[in-house]
Amino acid sequence: MIDVLVAGGGPVGLATALYARRAGLSVAVIEPRAGDIDKACGEGLMPEAVARLADLGVDPPGRPFLGIRYLDGTRSAEARFSHGPGRGVRRTVLHQALRRRAEAAGVAFVTGRVTSVVATGACVEAGGITARYLVGADGLHSSVRAATGLERAARGPQRFGVRQHFRVEPWTDLVEVYWLPDVEVYVTPVADDVVGIAVLGGRPLSLDRALAATPALQRRIEGAAPASDERGAGPLRQSSSARTAGRTLLVGDAAGYVDALTGEGLRIGFAQAQAAVEAIGRDDPHSYEGEWLRITRSYRYLTGTLIRVAQRPALRRLVVPAARTVPGAFARVVDLL
Repeated sequence: MIDVLVAGGGPVGLATALYARRAGLSVAVIEPRAGDIDKACGEGLMPEAVARLADLGVDPPGRPFLGIRYLDGTRSAEARFSHGPGRGVRRTVLHQALRRRAEAAGVAFVTGRVTSVVATGACVEAGGITARYLVGADGLHSSVRAATGLERAARGPQRFGVRQHFRVEPWTDLVEVYWLPDVEVYVTPVADDVVGIAVLGGRPLSLDRALAATPALQRRIEGAAPASDERGAGPLRQSSSARTAGRTLLVGDAAGYVDALTGEGLRIGFAQAQAAVEAIGRDDPHSYEGEWLRITRSYRYLTGTLIRVAQRPALRRLVVPAARTVPGAFARVVDLL
């Protein structure tokens, strides 16, 4: 019997496995997908996420960025990080770096999917493997969350995302966020010759339509060859009734998700991974619930507030002007990320 079984081999699952190995625990990752795992996301690592990766011995190649710029027609507002740069990293590149580090650390890998969870006293059986603890890190549509009865219907309008890369030299050292009447367009430099463009909003969602509504951005990538296929994700809002059920703990998107609007997914996912392993080390899984609430508090409040604003056209039009009028407040919000 192993100490920890991690369901899901994405970045948060692999970080969980690395924290477990560092704590001296035996750990296996069960994942149905082979190769480097891709995902429709903005691919911008906030400074704290970069620092956490470095602490785990992971240094994926990418393109540094120094802050965030909001744009709305001819108006813009920007804020630069005060605690070091973030980094744009292709999700496949990040996965490869984490996977190699996990293999070197002695993490075992199993091909499979967890569809049921059986708790038997001092252990958990899932995916044909018995472990003292199970950590569900299997994403937005988590089967572990469903199997443990922690699934809860998400309330409110649902949003989706679509992403594609273009082969063009980045023109700024910031992540750009274009605020359109009904969607946001994110531009993240991920290499010296590649930018990723992601669109977030309600259905129907179209990357082409969003670019057509953003002439300045369309001119930037005019003639640029696509560097990836379009990839979508959603619905983004997911909810769970709790983050623990017996000896099962949920981390990352599986634990619940608000929206990608503030780009904090991996920052808080890595923090959750560490907190979950620390709770396991204390043999007190239920203490993780309080830590999860603490770790996600700013994300839930800030992102939830911004989403409520974004869903009201009259308020949405004020986002960039407000950030421009009170740059100090905008800078403090960016630093909270």
